[in-house]
Amino acid sequence: MFKKENIIQSIIQQGVLPLYYYPDEEVSFLVLRALYEAGIRVIEYTNRGKSAFKNFKSLRKICDKKYPDMILGLGTVLDQKTALKALEMGADFLVSPGFTLELAGFTEEENILWIPGCMTPAELMQAKRSGATLVKIFPASILGPGFVKSVKEVFPDLQFMPTGGVEMENLMAWFKAGVSAVGMGSTLISKMQMENKEFAAIKLNTTTLIKQIAAIRSSLE
Repeated sequence: MFKKENIIQSIIQQGVLPLYYYPDEEVSFLVLRALYEAGIRVIEYTNRGKSAFKNFKSLRKICDKKYPDMILGLGTVLDQKTALKALEMGADFLVSPGFTLELAGFTEEENILWIPGCMTPAELMQAKRSGATLVKIFPASILGPGFVKSVKEVFPDLQFMPTGGVEMENLMAWFKAGVSAVGMGSTLISKMQMENKEFAAIKLNTTTLIKQIAAIRSSLE
């Protein structure tokens, strides 16, 4: 089991948290392999379909056997029942689109990293009070980099990860605003790429993205 602090550090280090879901088990694995080969060591597999749990369980087994340094989390965790199931399947961390006291209490009790989604200063206050250090700014497309820039000074102890609408074109604006990492789903791993089994393209795009984030960070130092 990876420590909470180590998972957060790994997400921040790679600068991006790739997230995806696909109904087919083999495609889900081949996407994971492409991401791993590109240098990714933390992935969020989202709970957005009937096959999510079955596929996650399979990915967990493969990671334990072939990629022991891969940190695998379950996303779109909406309630305690889902969180408990994720833990039973060996999830290293959990991600939610919003904040609830139920999940804050449960994850604290289970000592597992939970990354809650926040959209308002009130939610950020609750997240901070609950002990969260890394929060998901969601939906990023509506809030924009200006939101992070505005709240960062008020919440210096929190680290921000915008998700939902982060594009390659606005990466500089997000990191300039002070985010620690970005969450990227369809922008990085499109449904069409998965349907067409374009795993080489996913690997190339991810490698390019990692280099782009490194260059942006370097330019802001």
